[in-house]
Amino acid sequence: MYTLVVILILIVSVLLGLVVLVQNSKGGGLVSNFGGANQMMGVRQTTDFLEKATWTMAGVLVVLCLISSITIPKKVKSGDAYDTEMRQQIENMVPSAPTQVPAAEMPSETPAE
Repeated sequence: MYTLVVILILIVSVLLGLVVLVQNSKGGGLVSNFGGANQMMGVRQTTDFLEKATWTMAGVLVVLCLISSITIPKKVKSGDAYDTEMRQQIENMVPSAPTQVPAAEMPSETPAE
């Protein structure tokens, strides 16, 4: 569930960025590309649509972030069955430490001075 919410957050973030980039800070934006008299949408309708889309996606992003904080996988208590199983899986993935081979014994004599 958490992974799905994170993917949705990424998609909404990209779409929100695109909608904001289409807008012009001075109010032109997408409207300036459609300067002809035979427009399907007027200047005001395009601006209204982009503004509503921005606010809607911002709201959806906030809600998804709140949902993600609820669905974050929780840390389990030590000794639980899940905890024990996860520890075993991790131990199987990590190679065991090599056995230590005793070093050759060094001569205990000190060299003559």
